[in-house]
Amino acid sequence: MNAELPARADVVVIGAGHNGLVSAVLLARAGLDVLVLEAADTIGGATRTEQPFPKVPGLRHSTGSYLLGLMPPELLATLDVTIPVLRRDPHYFLPTPGGAGSPYLLIGSDRAATRQQLTEFFSPADVAADDAMQAELAALRDDLAPAWLTGPLPVEETAERYVRPALREVFVNLVRGSVADHLARFDFRSELLVSMYAVTDGLSGLNAGPDDPGTGHNFLVHNMCRLPGSDGTWMIAEGGMGTVSRTFAQAARTAGATILTGTPVTSVTLDGGAASGVVLADGRTVAASVVLGACDPYRLIDLLPDGALPATLTDRMAAVRRPGTTLKLNLALTGLPRFRCLPDDAPSPFGSTIHLLPGSASLAGGDGPAPMAALRAMWADVQAGRLPAEPTIEWYLHTTVDPSLSDEAGHHSSALFVQSVPYAPAGTTWDEALPGYVDRLVAICERYAPGVGDLIADAVPLAPPGIEAHFGITGGHIHHVDNTVSFTDRMPYATGVDGVYAGSAGCHPAGSVIGAAGHNAARRILADLGR
Repeated sequence: MNAELPARADVVVIGAGHNGLVSAVLLARAGLDVLVLEAADTIGGATRTEQPFPKVPGLRHSTGSYLLGLMPPELLATLDVTIPVLRRDPHYFLPTPGGAGSPYLLIGSDRAATRQQLTEFFSPADVAADDAMQAELAALRDDLAPAWLTGPLPVEETAERYVRPALREVFVNLVRGSVADHLARFDFRSELLVSMYAVTDGLSGLNAGPDDPGTGHNFLVHNMCRLPGSDGTWMIAEGGMGTVSRTFAQAARTAGATILTGTPVTSVTLDGGAASGVVLADGRTVAASVVLGACDPYRLIDLLPDGALPATLTDRMAAVRRPGTTLKLNLALTGLPRFRCLPDDAPSPFGSTIHLLPGSASLAGGDGPAPMAALRAMWADVQAGRLPAEPTIEWYLHTTVDPSLSDEAGHHSSALFVQSVPYAPAGTTWDEALPGYVDRLVAICERYAPGVGDLIADAVPLAPPGIEAHFGITGGHIHHVDNTVSFTDRMPYATGVDGVYAGSAGCHPAGSVIGAAGHNAARRILADLGR
């Protein structure tokens, strides 16, 4: 039950997503009276575990974010919390749509098995390329880690302060350049491998194609997995992603913060150019000298009076504003699919991220374009407002690793994460196009795992406008600000209005479930208050 709304607080945090909750913990522990106001009826933002299936009401599912990888272990230590995580092994499955004997790749902790598959189905040169890329990423991951829990610096200054000299030029070029150019440095022979890395790390969540500047930054961000036991991979939060937000909320309440749901803020008030509080949708007000926008930056900008923010900031944020281009098809399954290309003795692929890539048929003796050409064609479709006939799909099925999500009947929680689709399809609407497009996506899955359509007990699709409506994210962009935008070009923690701060995924270091923005925004507030 929600507590009573206080008349005033030291700090009002707008939004109970994971970043807002991190800020609340740190600010309340510093002795401030903290009030967190969440518009939705549940906490977590896109970091939720829900029961979204009308036909399978007992099945639990991570409806938004679905893996935990990028949260710094130092942040969890600072918060003094533990989030139970489950290692996926293997963590990547790259099938092709042919039968037994067709190429596939299962990447997990058994590096020797991965190398054997790379050699057998691809080439020894791909083994060398993958080794070189992974070694370089491990070095960059170690170097860049401290930069995530402090205020951002320009790219060159970040390189100078944090990155070892031998990799500084690589780092700058990666952050500013394209994922396609970066991957070309390693001389992979297989385009399907290049496409896999380009999609899952470089394009995930972006409004961009493989050749666009800044996609290299997203690639780097998605390879910053440092959680204990992860070995550089993404992990499953036990109980779904809502475990993350519930853990932070409990710590915030223990520290004295008040969290109210179903309490939308409609404006931030100023007095003499400084924060004075917030106004709620029902007309009530809360006085506060500090207001922290843990909502997306565009929502925060809309909550402030016109002209309050520096014009340089509003112009810059307008220039980088883009709508979301990801679609999520949440699925309840009655059983497990069977992949045609896998031999009977292969490890279970179901805990992994399953990569269904356009152009993969060319490696299984089928017709069609090569993978990177297919990837570029997909992006051309999106730019023209067309729904791609061959989008990229990341398919996951977490109940095999985390059975706590399942219902009494043993249904499986699954989803397709589809990249890319247009926010507004040309010549139609999502309401009209979505049912047919869901059928199209299932048909793609059928190529790899015939009969999967018969296993679907319920389906709940979220196109970009659906993501916007369900999670309250402007434009349905899951990163708030596109991850082609990096470091000091993202939303600053201090907005330029006295007492008004930002601390969401749209800030440094990047969009994803990281929590560093909430930490850094709280530290900036405490520093400005002299605490």
